[in-house]
Amino acid sequence: MADEKTGRPVPKPSVYVDTKPFWDGAKVGKLVLQYCKDTGQFQHYPRPVSIFTGSRNLEWREVAGKGTIYACTVIRVPGPGLEGRLPLSVATIQLDEGVRILGNILNKDVDTVKIGQRVEVAWDRLSEEVQYPAFNVV
Repeated sequence: MADEKTGRPVPKPSVYVDTKPFWDGAKVGKLVLQYCKDTGQFQHYPRPVSIFTGSRNLEWREVAGKGTIYACTVIRVPGPGLEGRLPLSVATIQLDEGVRILGNILNKDVDTVKIGQRVEVAWDRLSEEVQYPAFNVV
């Protein structure tokens, strides 16, 4: 589904896992991830059970949103209508909490983004109502 004003794709809520806490946190600029209370470890992407124990003893906790670029690529698509949106640097971030999350790098020229750079969470507005975690190189 795309936002009517921006034309950017907006993710739909999951019908299999309650991801509402993630989206509620994002709405107010907080990165919230699932936490296994049995093992004291975070998991991402959200699942109905712990990937560590198989239990449903999960809760949602805010994380600092700091980490390191684990992998990165540049998306370049020729054609009209994409001015100001591309090229786009997309990275897999290894968060300090031990999970990996995919996000755009916002504050760097795409050709200067490198594996190993430190980042912190920023927010990429997909629509008036939805923002998604992105990252700034620090």
